[in-house]
Amino acid sequence: MGAADVVPGVSGGTMAYILGIYEQLLAAIKSFDTAWLCMILRLQFRSALARPHFGFIIPLGIGIAVALFTFTRIIPIPRLLQTHPESVYGLFFGLILGSIFILQRQTKLTSPRQFAWLMAGAAIGWTIMTAGVGATPDTPMFALISGMLAICAMILPGISGSFILLILGKYTYIFDALGRLDLAIIIPFGIGAVIGLASFARVLSLVLARWRNTTLLVINGVLAASLWIIWPFQMREYAPAGSGAKLVHSTPFLPTDIDVTVLSSCALALSGLAAVLLIHFMAERR
Repeated sequence: MGAADVVPGVSGGTMAYILGIYEQLLAAIKSFDTAWLCMILRLQFRSALARPHFGFIIPLGIGIAVALFTFTRIIPIPRLLQTHPESVYGLFFGLILGSIFILQRQTKLTSPRQFAWLMAGAAIGWTIMTAGVGATPDTPMFALISGMLAICAMILPGISGSFILLILGKYTYIFDALGRLDLAIIIPFGIGAVIGLASFARVLSLVLARWRNTTLLVINGVLAASLWIIWPFQMREYAPAGSGAKLVHSTPFLPTDIDVTVLSSCALALSGLAAVLLIHFMAERR
């Protein structure tokens, strides 16, 4: 999930779904509820520590933190996205394509209404993925709103939280504030992220419980639309973002010449697809 959050257009929620921990992730977020908060206020710390799913959350958080450090410092994916974009996007294209195949096997698509929900998800994903960068105010209140929207996108398969920040015109604003440790921006953004995570996880979990097939069809449509951004062969435009650069526009094309870059990208895409199918096969056997 941490590696996915580094890549523009790829959602950590997508990786959670691919790895089969998505609903467990939602349940872990929901474990921080009003009952837990009451335990804290009543100074019942032993009960408060026992209620959340720390056995899941702590290893997951450590893994995300390690991946963020590894893929920004040791194996710098943001830099590789500019020097070898076809290879990196090829791998993630295969991962997402595999997740679409697996997700579709878990849904029913036997009526025009169900097909309409799938197309609705694709339309939502397409609208978000092709949205332009907006002009928004640089205020603490909008930083809070940005945190809410970005974290909601992060846990929703198919939509990248960093991409939402880019659409809102707040990617550089937020990440520069993190680099400067500007608490006047970081604190409201963090509060917004906590509020968005706590509320949206509950809504999404409820929707999955009551309208599972419809929800999965919409999510699969969003994932399918994200393939437009993840397609390895694109004419890409970058804009300055802090100390690096951020993808702001891309136009897919079909390569006409078969060279080493094309072959390596296709090989990595097939590797990603095979990895997802293998993980799913092993999970089904267990």
